[in-house]
Amino acid sequence: MEILLDEFDISIIKELEKDGRMAFSSIATNLKISNTMVHQRVNRLLENGIITGIKPVINEKKIGYDWGAFTGIYLKKDQDSARIIEELKKIPEITECYYIAGSFTLYIKMIARDHEHMRKLLYEKIDSIPGIAKTDSLIELGCAFKRNISF
Repeated sequence: MEILLDEFDISIIKELEKDGRMAFSSIATNLKISNTMVHQRVNRLLENGIITGIKPVINEKKIGYDWGAFTGIYLKKDQDSARIIEELKKIPEITECYYIAGSFTLYIKMIARDHEHMRKLLYEKIDSIPGIAKTDSLIELGCAFKRNISF
């Protein structure tokens, strides 16, 4: 079900994108609307799953994770994907997992401290999950940009 956003919803989202910790009263002041309206709108956006959370964005490189990879995963049987996804969730270095159409069944993003850490993730953790036929990785050299959809 598509949920229509009005100008207030969009303005509130834009304010939260600047600083997710911004007080609702500050957002209300900036937008010249009531504090109650901001509370109600943010709650509605959260309840409807438009905003899925307000959390920190971690710069992995600042905490020692210099390597990133995008890895396509071939499964022996696609119907095993739910079980395999549960196993992938247990590996904290895997930060994203997608179902995709094409050659792979799943596509993941993972981070590692160095090339040895990446090798261990691929060969000792991921490849050892029963049902994974093989993987195909692309090493990330840096993020040009990352953003939410613009309004």
